Amino acid sequence: MGLEKKLDVPVYELSLIRGMWETRAKKYRQKQKKEQERIEKSALARIDQEWQYRIYCKTLSSKERNLLHQYLERSTLTNKQLCTSEYITEPEQQQNHNVQQDHQDNQDQGKLHFQLEGDHWTDFPKELQWMTYLKEWHVRGTKIRHLPEYLALFTQLTVLDMPKNAIAQLPPEIGKLTGLKELNVSYNRLFKVPPELGNCENLERLELAGNFNLSELPFELSSLKRLTHLDIAENRFVSIPICALRMSSLQQLDLSNNSLTDLPQDMDRLEQLVTLFVHKNQLSYLPHCLTNISTLKMIVVSGDELTCIPTKLCRNPEIKFIRLCDNRANSEKKKKKEKSKRRRWRAPAEEEEVKDSREKECIQAYIDTLTDRDTVPFSTTKVSISCEL
Repeated sequence: MGLEKKLDVPVYELSLIRGMWETRAKKYRQKQKKEQERIEKSALARIDQEWQYRIYCKTLSSKERNLLHQYLERSTLTNKQLCTSEYITEPEQQQNHNVQQDHQDNQDQGKLHFQLEGDHWTDFPKELQWMTYLKEWHVRGTKIRHLPEYLALFTQLTVLDMPKNAIAQLPPEIGKLTGLKELNVSYNRLFKVPPELGNCENLERLELAGNFNLSELPFELSSLKRLTHLDIAENRFVSIPICALRMSSLQQLDLSNNSLTDLPQDMDRLEQLVTLFVHKNQLSYLPHCLTNISTLKMIVVSGDELTCIPTKLCRNPEIKFIRLCDNRANSEKKKKKEKSKRRRWRAPAEEEEVKDSREKECIQAYIDTLTDRDTVPFSTTKVSISCEL
């Protein structure tokens, strides 16, 4: 018999193998990102945009063409010129969308805003695609359902403020707005958030309150390390999204009016949390880990079903602990409203529920009045008032 050969089989820890693969995947994503940026910055993209602009100008009258040229000349002006120049347009063409300067302070000189308001708008104006120098969009109360395909061209955007519209989804291109600091898409009809939003690493404020059927957030949003304000109230969350617990800079978290039954035991991962809104849920207790968050200054809960509260939490003089209690007279109305809600969710798309932000604004205004007080009421009765004119 021949000599048996011995084979040396290398043995590695699973964590080392996982780390190697994560490093390779990260390098591959960075390579893809650089290639995409190279394509976007290439001359072909600019040439295509110029041709599209020329084709669009051919469809305009000479008067409209001159107005559009004046519209776009602002992109080549310096900040000093921007503060002294005027935007010229006809009133019937301007309607509710316009470009404005902010004269409030010297730091905001040259900041250009786009505003659109009114339920007669079902789409963005075509002229908007040439105004890529804009820094803020403010779109409110329209019937617009989709964001434009050319959104990725607006690389200088810092504010995207679009509450109370009919937007059904956010495009993946939103991840290319790396300079974005504020995103407000509250009271729309979103049912999911694209994972590409996690690429907006400069985002500081994210508002997703009052959407149609939003119940989860992608884990990729964990990379939003600069986010300080997260509002996901009035949705269908049954638990806190994992990504929210990874947002290390989070200071205000609004989870009110969802379907939460408990809070995770690792809430103290949010080491900089200052304000926590969890009222109008189904919580029966608060976890003891909240006492480990030294920065916590305010907690707002519903006191109807809450039976267990850490003593250290509610008696801490540095924390304003507010318990909101529903009026008993309205309990039956509340049950009937919940039943009608369930029926509405089963209704066809054209009968989708339109959420109202007035209740949220009312509670927020009340809570704001308590911030300057030394003490707050241990419990507060919520009263609904109706009147006929």
